[in-house]
Amino acid sequence: MTQHFIESSFCEKDRVFEVPLRPQTLSDFVGQEHLREQIEVQILAAQGRKEPLNHCLFSGPPGLGKTTLSHIIASSMGSDIVVTSGPVIERAGDLAGILSKLKEGDVLFIDEIHALNRTVEEYLYPAMEDFALDLVIDSGSSARSVKIKLCRFTLVGATTRLGLLSAPLRSRFQTSLRLDYYTPQVLENILMRSSKILNVSMDLESCQEIANRSRGTPRIANNLLRWVRDFAQIKADGKITKKIAQDALKMICIDAKGLDEMDVKILKVLTDHYQGRPVGIQTLAVAVGEEPHTLEEVHEPFLIMQGLIQRTPRGREATALAFHHLGRPLPDKYDNNEV
Repeated sequence: MTQHFIESSFCEKDRVFEVPLRPQTLSDFVGQEHLREQIEVQILAAQGRKEPLNHCLFSGPPGLGKTTLSHIIASSMGSDIVVTSGPVIERAGDLAGILSKLKEGDVLFIDEIHALNRTVEEYLYPAMEDFALDLVIDSGSSARSVKIKLCRFTLVGATTRLGLLSAPLRSRFQTSLRLDYYTPQVLENILMRSSKILNVSMDLESCQEIANRSRGTPRIANNLLRWVRDFAQIKADGKITKKIAQDALKMICIDAKGLDEMDVKILKVLTDHYQGRPVGIQTLAVAVGEEPHTLEEVHEPFLIMQGLIQRTPRGREATALAFHHLGRPLPDKYDNNEV
């Protein structure tokens, strides 16, 4: 039988565009100053004692740098990093296989750690505290417990939903840090660094334009930069100006506040169809053709943060700022001084 092999399109030269955008050291990591200082102190202290770093938990919205910080920690400690995620570890045996292969000082990074199976989580407790794993062999009358000693390692957990993390697991992390959204000024620095890595010609005004529409998130900023780069390559000989950035972002329906097409659709339903009256999440989801949990987890946080909608016991309401942003006249229920 003839075997056919498909060669991956991802090759070494692609890494030039994918890997370097992620900071490799704490000095390259821009923003989150207070958090960065804490990590630096702990790394230096651990290096001085010649011990592995304490277990760390990072929480916050996606795209703010939790995974990046885990890699920086491993690099700073001169350790290898093993990357996995909560939903992937389905059985205790999966966890045991990962932990038993860790070497002294290695970093185990578990993304979305709140999604760990509760049974698996129980096995993680002694591993974090005593660097030992208690496994039950066989079943019934033949069952017996076996203790496996583990090398001292550092567990770095990341979660976008800290409230879903169980209290026993959360208390076993000696360090718990939350990442917040970035200011446009910090995003400008990130974009200028990324533009140099991507070898993109970009002036300060275009950088500010992209930063202001990036929803306070470096991942989104870098994604928009890649898109604007492609647009400029085809439309403007590769040079990014403010006008080119505006035209590029307009093509993918990103407005001046960073709202995308679905965000605007949500606001239009609340303002045009319901005139600012409260709307239930289920009704709103049907009106915009999206799942309720997607609205709650993806779109609502940014709209609320921008002061464009608010949650009430009766449902979601558009604020006066939402009417102003869309250029709609304010209904009588609003005070014109709110805008």
